[in-house]
Amino acid sequence: MTEQDGNRDQIIKDFKEAVNMTAGELEKWLETGESKSVGQSKNGGESVGHASGRRIVGLLRTKKGDFGEDDIAHMRKVTGYIHRHLEQRPEGDVADTPWCYSLRNWGHDPL
Repeated sequence: MTEQDGNRDQIIKDFKEAVNMTAGELEKWLETGESKSVGQSKNGGESVGHASGRRIVGLLRTKKGDFGEDDIAHMRKVTGYIHRHLEQRPEGDVADTPWCYSLRNWGHDPL
């Protein structure tokens, strides 16, 4: 195994630890109004997080050996986003907050 393979394996491992929703759970969540109500978007279109969520569904359904370099790069992006966003947890009950909805769009349910 090369150093690059080891790094790739670590990125996949980190992604699988950060994304705690199944493909089915995430797919169902992405259909909700709450999911579509949060995130940054260009010209009122789909938000970055919502589009990422759709891609994460695909990644969760892909075999490890079939991941391309762009998949690995997206996994790294997702893991970084989740870790940064968790550090910004608001006080109090977060169940029905944009913070929680946004994390769910990225495949992590903080509840």
